[in-house]
Amino acid sequence: MESQLSPGMDRVITEKRWIKKKYWKYIAGGVIILAVILFFIFRDWTSTVRVEKERITIATVLHGVFNDYITNDGTAAPISTVYLDAYEGGKVEEIILEEGSMLKKGDIIIKLSNNDLNLNILNSEAQLAEKSNFLREVRIRMEQEKHSLEREMLNAKFDLIAKKRTWEQNKELYKDELISHDEFIRSEEAYLLADKTLELVVLRQKQDNEFRNLQIEQITENLKNMQMNLALVKQQQEYLNVKSPVDGQLGSLMVEIGQSISRGFRIGQVNILTSYKIEADVDEHYIDRIRPGLTGYIERPNDTLQLEIKKVYPEVRNGRFKIDLVFTGKLPENIRIGQSYFIKLQLGQPTEAIQIPQGSFYQATGGQWIFVLDKSGRYATKRNIKIGRKNPQYYEVMDGLAPGEQVIVSDYAMFGDNDKVELE
Repeated sequence: MESQLSPGMDRVITEKRWIKKKYWKYIAGGVIILAVILFFIFRDWTSTVRVEKERITIATVLHGVFNDYITNDGTAAPISTVYLDAYEGGKVEEIILEEGSMLKKGDIIIKLSNNDLNLNILNSEAQLAEKSNFLREVRIRMEQEKHSLEREMLNAKFDLIAKKRTWEQNKELYKDELISHDEFIRSEEAYLLADKTLELVVLRQKQDNEFRNLQIEQITENLKNMQMNLALVKQQQEYLNVKSPVDGQLGSLMVEIGQSISRGFRIGQVNILTSYKIEADVDEHYIDRIRPGLTGYIERPNDTLQLEIKKVYPEVRNGRFKIDLVFTGKLPENIRIGQSYFIKLQLGQPTEAIQIPQGSFYQATGGQWIFVLDKSGRYATKRNIKIGRKNPQYYEVMDGLAPGEQVIVSDYAMFGDNDKVELE
């Protein structure tokens, strides 16, 4: 049955929907998916650790004068040290002077004994006496042979003169036919024989003289060498008295009475106290910046003492290397060997620089990055920086920070591997 509307009544209007009801569930699902996507896009995924603000140290980045220096502990030492080594081995019989004694050059410090050395001296003296007696006998025998040869030569000369005279007389007589030809020939032959005999005697005398001189020279040289050997042995005996080679103070003495020591054994040392130096060990971080001629200071309540680096040792041990400094002005009063001093080493001139206070963060980052606070002071994030020089108080910042910013300079162990620190 159809309903009819009277002409005077309103007509029912049916509402038209743009989105049908069955599509709402799809729209709601799309909105949820979009919200999830936006959440993941705009969420801060930086790993964060929460730390109480009281447990960390915050410092402000500064801009000002950077003083390029380091501080170091040093120890007073004598300006020079002479070591005492045994020139000759032996047994320690007596210690004349103790450690700390003031010495003059030539003072006997210890006395040694060496029975083998004494026996060598006796043997050398005996050999020298025997060689001297032998030389004396050789000279006497040669002198006798020399005299015998001189007599022989003298006889040969007189014989030659007589034979020559006879030959000359017979030559005149033979001309006058007063002697026979045979007699003349015999006198001539006798004369020629005497002449040749004299030549042989002269040659023999010359050869004997040369041989005699050579033999005496060799024996004399041998005797001289034996005398020198005896002198050296006696000098070795003198070395049994260990003496101070210079004026100074006797340092460590490393022997005891009754101890047997060998040649070259280090007995002790003598400290030359005309001046003093300061020995210091410096971190190898500064090995390229430390050089001879740099200035150092020892600051004391009433004055400041100036030093200069004299020597830089090339060897590095356990991450440190050694330097020697000398005083360029007055010495400290009552300075003692081994006394400690606090040294300030000036590496360069003061310059304007951005800087941050030193802290434990450097051990974790190596100065390559640091946590920087945001303006609110509630968060700190990692930032790469570049560290230059350092002194006992500050690091010089070459890049990455601006004056006025705040950074965390305490230890980073509690932060782990997180890239962001939230401060509570």
